Amino acid sequence: MNTFIEITLFAFMIGIAIHIAQLRSLFAAAMLFGIFSLLSAGMLTLMDAVDVAFTEAAVGAGISTVLILGALSLTTSEESRPTHHGWSAKIIVILTGLMLVYGTLDMPDYGDPNAPIHGHVAPHYLQDSFDEIGIPNVVTSVLASYRGYDTFGETTVVLAAAVGAILLLGGAAGARSRKGGKDGDDSGAGEGGP
Repeated sequence: MNTFIEITLFAFMIGIAIHIAQLRSLFAAAMLFGIFSLLSAGMLTLMDAVDVAFTEAAVGAGISTVLILGALSLTTSEESRPTHHGWSAKIIVILTGLMLVYGTLDMPDYGDPNAPIHGHVAPHYLQDSFDEIGIPNVVTSVLASYRGYDTFGETTVVLAAAVGAILLLGGAAGARSRKGGKDGDDSGAGEGGP
C-alpha cells in the first residue's frame, strides 16, 4: 500500500513541477511550490525520514512560501515573456537530469536491508547509543549527538529563514504603513480650510 501512495505522490510532484515551469503567474507558481514541498514532506514521511520531512515542511512549505509571497508583494506577480527560447539551457538541463538518473542505477534497491548504509554505522548506533550517549531513544541520540553538527545546521537554516521572512514581511508592511501615513497627512491638510 505504501508503494502505491509513494508512486501517486511522486506522480503528483512531477505533474506540479512541469506545471510550475510553464506558468507565467508568479503567485500561482508560489502556491504550487508550497504544495510541492508539502507533498515532498509526505513522501519523506512515508520513507521513514521524519526529521527531513519536518525540515521540508517547515522550510519548503512554510517559510519559503512566505518569503516568496513577501518578495511578490514588492514586485509584479506576472513573469515577462522570454525574448529567446534558450535551447542550450534546456539541453544542459536534460543532460544533467539524464546523468543524475544514470548515477542512481548503481544504488542498492530501495529498502534493501543489505545495503552498505545499513552495515556501516547503523549497528553501532543501535548497540552502543545508550552506553555512549545515555539517551534511550536512538533517533534522539543520533540527532542530538552523532549528527549534532548537521542537526544544528538544519536548525540554523530554519532560524535564518524565519528571521528573513520576518524582516521581509515587516519591511513591506512598514513601507506600506509609512506610505499610507504620508498620503493621509497630505489629504488631511487640504480639507482643513474654512
